[in-house]
Amino acid sequence: MQELNLPPFEYKVTQSGENLLIWDILRRKQVVLTPEEWVRQHVVHYLIDHLGYPKSLLSLERGHAYNKRQKRTDLCAFDATGKPLLLVECKRPSVPLTSAVAMQIGTYNQTIGAPLLLVTNGVQHYCWRVHSVNRTNQALSFIPTYAEALELLALAGPGAE
Repeated sequence: MQELNLPPFEYKVTQSGENLLIWDILRRKQVVLTPEEWVRQHVVHYLIDHLGYPKSLLSLERGHAYNKRQKRTDLCAFDATGKPLLLVECKRPSVPLTSAVAMQIGTYNQTIGAPLLLVTNGVQHYCWRVHSVNRTNQALSFIPTYAEALELLALAGPGAE
């Protein structure tokens, strides 16, 4: 698999027929190792091991409805009360992060309501803060730690997400 612009982590890959499988610590099972899954697993480990997001507050491929259609988010981090905090869209490394990718995560977020969005292909990462009251976005030059993400919410005040 391609080297990414995310810290390496210890992973367990096995072969099953023609498929490579990687152990997913959140779903607690082997999943097919696609280029997008490689990025997703790196992001999960980065959030947990380096940014302090509690493993128990992360959810992979969670279903949600948008315009009466079922969609799946790649990764969502929640606060301790179960409110969405960070929504992540992962793409394979060869996929450029275009405005269409930003539109995809923005569309998903209309039903999820996370105040922080992250799009990544493992090589490039874009993170921004969504201010839903005044309908603006603020680009961030970093991916917030869990503590920083909670602090951003607290600074915004109730209902300001």
